[in-house]
Amino acid sequence: MFGNRRVSIVFPAYNEEGNIRAAVEDFFATGVVDEIIVVDNNSRDRTNEEASATRARVVRETAQGYGNALRRGLREAQGDLVIMAEPDGTFLGRDVLKLLAYADDFDMVCGTRTTRELIWAQANMGWFLRIGNWAVAKMVQILYGGPSLTDCGCTLRLTHRAALNRILDRLTVGGSHFLPEMVIVGLRSGLRIIEVPINYRGRVGESKITGNLRGTLRTGFNMIALVLKCRLM
Repeated sequence: MFGNRRVSIVFPAYNEEGNIRAAVEDFFATGVVDEIIVVDNNSRDRTNEEASATRARVVRETAQGYGNALRRGLREAQGDLVIMAEPDGTFLGRDVLKLLAYADDFDMVCGTRTTRELIWAQANMGWFLRIGNWAVAKMVQILYGGPSLTDCGCTLRLTHRAALNRILDRLTVGGSHFLPEMVIVGLRSGLRIIEVPINYRGRVGESKITGNLRGTLRTGFNMIALVLKCRLM
């Protein structure tokens, strides 16, 4: 609980057996998390078994895709404050407290992984990715009248349930470019949004989205196309 509000965590999971149990324990250890939803997105390893051995609630999303998994988790979560995160070791459970510190003043609190002092040595956030995330975030900021934005692809973010109820039916992206869509729809719905710096560590296992140059470029192009397409709608 945070004050008198229940806190939910949503973990999208595709082949995350290597760290899913540790992630669940780390986020519960904060003492403020009431439930964790693990969305098994057709994992082919032991992700389901590992997650089921914890206090988390495991749901299965058969529509493949990062956005599909997150949207399912957002609908399943029962908390008043819903926080999306990754179960791959890149995020620290204690950074949830940073998001909660702003929850009274904002509808959506997004983490940013572009603060160099908080990027761990093993993290997959070289200059190319950092600048790319910053550039797309600035596009969203300028085109949609947003606050100062520096990271278009950080999963770690908090949204009030009341705010989610306003935007969930307008979210359509099933792929990895879901995250900027959520911010764009939020801005167009009048949500108050802010970014806060969070730790970013090396992940356990290989990234399915930006683990190689081809995946990074494809995700970047999809994000840019989405930002421009939404502006014309």
